[in-house]
Amino acid sequence: MERHDEGHFSHRIGLLRAMVLGANDGIISTACLILGVAAADAERGTIITAGIAALVAGAASMAIGEYVSVSSQRDSEQADIAKEMWELEHTPEHELDELTAIYKGKGLTQELARAVATQLTKEDALKAHMAEELGISQLTLARPLQASVSSALSFSVGAAIPLIAVSIASASQRIATTVVVALLALIALGLASSRAGGAHPLRPTLRVLVGGSIAMAFTMAVGSLVGGVVL
Repeated sequence: MERHDEGHFSHRIGLLRAMVLGANDGIISTACLILGVAAADAERGTIITAGIAALVAGAASMAIGEYVSVSSQRDSEQADIAKEMWELEHTPEHELDELTAIYKGKGLTQELARAVATQLTKEDALKAHMAEELGISQLTLARPLQASVSSALSFSVGAAIPLIAVSIASASQRIATTVVVALLALIALGLASSRAGGAHPLRPTLRVLVGGSIAMAFTMAVGSLVGGVVL
């Protein structure tokens, strides 16, 4: 089964998911923390310190969380592959019958399904069974390190945006500046992710924009309330 050159987007899904999730979390969580602290009338140094702490802690959490979760997925995939290898070695005829049944179920005649299964088994039996029985290919195998690094980096980039915005804004404009910059960053993220995934930009852009807006509004309300009580 040769790999063809026609462009598709599904093989990017693991990396795209990790990067979009990381950047989205970086923008929203850091902006929310900054806005919550700023709404409590904290000093500039306190706000920036909280933002830096959010960036570092969030990036570390994303890296570890992605590595652990994707490693669990990888372990499950490897266990399934090992089981398939054992079956191919010890029960090859049964595996050939399984592959034949799969192709027959897709609409081929019994004779053609058997011929296709036999040919693919001769070419690369494990690859054929991985694709047809397990839905796994080399392009879609879970990659824990890739997911970990991409999530941490994308989170850091996303978190740096509201942090820079609040750092350069004046005291009277820090909340408005942070909100505007964060929303623009979310719009850019929605457009970029839809382009990378080959989807129409409206839905993913609205999704991150509305979600981010609600999160920031809620955090500002809580920060203002808590600040009023504590101070």
